[in-house]
Amino acid sequence: MTIKHFAVTLAVLFVAGTSPSVYAVEALSTEELISHCKVYEEDPEGVDGIFCVRYIQGFIDGAVATDERVTLNVASEYDRDETLTERAIRTRLGSRMERFGPSYYAEFCLGEPLPLAAVARTVISDLISIKSLEGRELAREVVYATLRREYPCKADDE
Repeated sequence: MTIKHFAVTLAVLFVAGTSPSVYAVEALSTEELISHCKVYEEDPEGVDGIFCVRYIQGFIDGAVATDERVTLNVASEYDRDETLTERAIRTRLGSRMERFGPSYYAEFCLGEPLPLAAVARTVISDLISIKSLEGRELAREVVYATLRREYPCKADDE
């Protein structure tokens, strides 16, 4: 190994060893999300406004994709030689997804005709009204709590 290769290898190892966040995903704080969302009403097309709405949209898309994928995985697992009980569970999962939408198991239901802008405004309003961040440090927890409270799913018998 030449001295040049050794120096490059040493530099790479040093950077990798001193930068633990290179591979980690840093969670967005509620405080940071609020700082972006405060300007949404004044400048929805600005960098902060777009960041705010895209974060909320990404959260919802992630919940929908995850719920839908988990449900499909559970259903496909039951497609093998299933018992009567397993078939009942699978068909119930499917009917709930059809009836309430793909975020049902995330415990919020947006419904089809609801525009994303309306959902975003609800979440933004809730974020801006927060008086204390104690126990609400992560943005994902606050967004999730707002969606569950403001867009609950109806009970099966409703």
